Amino acid sequence: MTDHADIAGLPFEKALAELEQIVTRLESGKVDLEQSIAIYERGEALKKHCEKLLKEAEKTDLAVRPTHF
Repeated sequence: MTDHADIAGLPFEKALAELEQIVTRLESGKVDLEQSIAIYERGEALKKHCEKLLKEAEKTDLAVRPTHF
């Protein structure tokens, strides 16, 4: 398993853009097996990072949203 420490510092938009590029590359079928595994693992790490950022944004939104109308 490769270390993806650089992902932790990526803003959501950059992480999502890279994830989309990975999906496109994998769907093209033009990547050899070894490279496919490596970029798939990076894609998994990017997905988890994006999910974490979205959950943090959701918590922030709930924290600042009024509780009554």
